[in-house]
Amino acid sequence: MTPSAATPAYRRLSVEERRTQLLNAALTLFAHRTPEDVSLDDVAEAAGVSRPLVYRYFPGGKQQLYEAALRSAAEELRHCFDEPRDGPLLPRLARALDRYLTFVDEHDTGFSALLQGGSVVETSRTTAIVDGVRRAAAEHILSHLDVTDPGRHLRMTVRMWITAVEAASLIWLDEGKQPPRDDLRDWLVEQFEATLAVTAARDPQTAALAQRLTADE
Repeated sequence: MTPSAATPAYRRLSVEERRTQLLNAALTLFAHRTPEDVSLDDVAEAAGVSRPLVYRYFPGGKQQLYEAALRSAAEELRHCFDEPRDGPLLPRLARALDRYLTFVDEHDTGFSALLQGGSVVETSRTTAIVDGVRRAAAEHILSHLDVTDPGRHLRMTVRMWITAVEAASLIWLDEGKQPPRDDLRDWLVEQFEATLAVTAARDPQTAALAQRLTADE
């Protein structure tokens, strides 16, 4: 009689491990399907658990699970702009955009649903999470610019550029991810330079910053 193969020992997941498992399953589903098209049954099946177990960890149902998944995704997006302050600014910005556009590429449907709004699971809390990512990105960029007290013109310029990056990302997805991602990244960096140049004509603080960036190239 041939000995049977050893069965791997079962290990009960800790509360945090199980929650992370459910969140990862939800994130994978929300990345490529709109929130309306994802059910708790779908999440349970993807995680290999029962529907009651999903409710045990997220008693608020899909809304609570979606918000938790969104916070996790938002944290990842925040880290996209968390670039070491080494070397010239524009290459640093390009590296941050690389990470940002990679996230967009890997979470295409979910990214579109998130930024375009209109979802039945959209609430003031989900909107606040998205706004938090935008503000964090602006703070990172101003930090890289070595500006501790930005004036109104510079603050608006940076925030307008972040809005343009979001819009370009959505259009890029709608256009079948064309032009190539590297081209889009370089184009957005050039737009940042151009936007600063326009504001520099109106604002001495931005003008001094633009001159410093030019000398840094």
